[in-house]
Amino acid sequence: MERTLLVKTISAVLASIAAICPWASRSSAETLYLAPTGNDVNPGTIDQPFATLERARNHIRQRRASGPLPDGGMTVELRSGVYQLPRPFELAAEDSGTYKAPIVYRARPGEVVRLTGGREVTGWRQVTDSDVLKRLDAPAQNQVRQADLKALGITDFQGIGNAGVYQSDPGLELFFQDRPMTLARYPNLGYMTIAGVLDADGTRKTGDVSTPDGKFVCDDPRPARWVGEKGIWLHGFWVWDWADQRIPLGSVDPAAHTIGFEPKTGHTYAVRSGQWFCAENALPELDSPGEWYLDRDTAILYFWPPESLSSGKVVVSVVRDLLRFKDVSNVTVRGLVIEGGRGSAVLVKGGGNVGVVGCTIRNMGNWAVKVHGGARHGVVGCDIYQTGQGGIHLEGGDRKTLTPAGHYADNNHIHHTALWDPVYQQAITVFGVGNRATHNLIHHVPHVAIGFTGNDQTIEYNEIHNAVFQSNDAGAVYTSPPDETWSMRGHKIRYNYLHNIHGFKGKGCLGVYLDDCFSSADISSNIFFDVATAILIGGGRDNIMTNNMFINCGQAFSIDARGLGWAKGVGEPATRELTELNYKQPPWSVRYPELLNILDDEPLAPKGNVVARSICWGGKWGSTEPNARPYAKFENNLIDADPGFVGKPPADFRLAEDSPARKLGFIPIPFEKIGVYKSDDRASWPVKHAGR
Repeated sequence: MERTLLVKTISAVLASIAAICPWASRSSAETLYLAPTGNDVNPGTIDQPFATLERARNHIRQRRASGPLPDGGMTVELRSGVYQLPRPFELAAEDSGTYKAPIVYRARPGEVVRLTGGREVTGWRQVTDSDVLKRLDAPAQNQVRQADLKALGITDFQGIGNAGVYQSDPGLELFFQDRPMTLARYPNLGYMTIAGVLDADGTRKTGDVSTPDGKFVCDDPRPARWVGEKGIWLHGFWVWDWADQRIPLGSVDPAAHTIGFEPKTGHTYAVRSGQWFCAENALPELDSPGEWYLDRDTAILYFWPPESLSSGKVVVSVVRDLLRFKDVSNVTVRGLVIEGGRGSAVLVKGGGNVGVVGCTIRNMGNWAVKVHGGARHGVVGCDIYQTGQGGIHLEGGDRKTLTPAGHYADNNHIHHTALWDPVYQQAITVFGVGNRATHNLIHHVPHVAIGFTGNDQTIEYNEIHNAVFQSNDAGAVYTSPPDETWSMRGHKIRYNYLHNIHGFKGKGCLGVYLDDCFSSADISSNIFFDVATAILIGGGRDNIMTNNMFINCGQAFSIDARGLGWAKGVGEPATRELTELNYKQPPWSVRYPELLNILDDEPLAPKGNVVARSICWGGKWGSTEPNARPYAKFENNLIDADPGFVGKPPADFRLAEDSPARKLGFIPIPFEKIGVYKSDDRASWPVKHAGR
């Protein structure tokens, strides 16, 4: 019965997607062909294929200029092999299809097609320069190899840039055997600790200080090796556990064990004792297999290969943002491997019905797919991993009119992302109005798995584990609106499975985190297993938490009243924002009638929060701040009583027919529907991971 229901549900999902997507089956499309051995003077037939995407695009442009596209649209089918992009592949409005005649760029079924923004590095030889050798540790001197990038025609040596809190840009990266290698760093794993900070007079302090050079004490003797080195960056969590930043090294005093940042006119650096950092881009730290360093003055690349160089290709990223679509509609990219570039793999701005389907996206400096604006763009069935920042960013819709964008991320497997910038680079974001993240599997992401803000976002049937492991005070599903709170309503966080989420060094984090008075989320029918704190309501209102399982969690929930205390300052911008949105007029007054009288109803009080029909077993029940208790409602929860599982969680979360939770009204959660599912649109199947 359950299996039949699952099949029907997934079939319904596929049918709903097909109804709005140009990539649903079209049997009458006209096909052009590409091959790595093709030639752009060819006619683009299967026997005489084109060589480049631009040639196929231009052919379609010419076809459109002479009349309508053929019934069923046009397909550009790429034969197996590697397509090295010399520049981003760009589509504009004139390259659009129509709903009945879409355009599809796809891999030939059963063949592996790789679009790469990288260049292979060859000509490796042993290091003989005595100046370089003396800067390397003895074990590295016979292991490190060097290659001349300029001799290979690679001249763009962009390095670390755009440095700021939460993000910087890695620039050129190195990959070997399709895996990202490590920019030479110290320590090789983990961090050094800030032993003390110096004030402007040079006096050692505890706590935090702000000075022009951010000078601090580090008892580790290794920084003495960095004196006289150029281009070293320090990457640290300088004040907060959830805020990292890369800053150029300015000074090292080995005798005093002090380190300082590179001064910037009119700027001060805040540093706190006890925080942690590492050093990157340092030739003397090229001391272990898999590390590399580029001397940008000489164009010499140094690399300690973890295996024989003959066992795989060495590739450096060159091209930025491989596929760029602007104001494009009814175009799909299907079944490709997109890899080896700087920036992001796919950028979509404006337009509608662009699909990225069944692709493998990996080894990108920033994101896999970023969508800004437009309507009904979708990322479906993709495998996304080894990105420097995030996975899928979906942003669109109009908050003034509450018009949904309808963007969606469905059935994707996203893991080992944010390798370069570890915080606030989410596996999936849904921003704006009316977007959704459904049936995704997300794991091994160092910070937020799914970030959301705006209105009417849907986050359902996702499995998330091993998230938020490189920071604290953060959530696997997280929102923190920028000075906007009560208006961001209508969110659904349901039927998700979150497990094995503990925080940095086990200090604690959250499963679902509604920060700073964020209000009105339906957080229901989720399973939380082995999560430090499952749900945090940070002073917000009207959050409905029903029918959740909290199993072996450090704490089921926390509800506070920060809006009545230290966070009361959010009231002013939140009130101003309501006024700007004309919240007492349609469509706001119709969609959210509960807002009509909010400013007369203690708006900063955490009213309307409900915890009902939940199971808490094997861990602690929640905590409610005293100032929040009078406003919260609790009913029909099963706490510290055996709920009567059929098997043993996490292998089995089913409830027996005589479960006491059922008697309190608990509705069984369809665990078998959570996560990715088999589909012709999946990049791979079965999906294997260590989570279940």
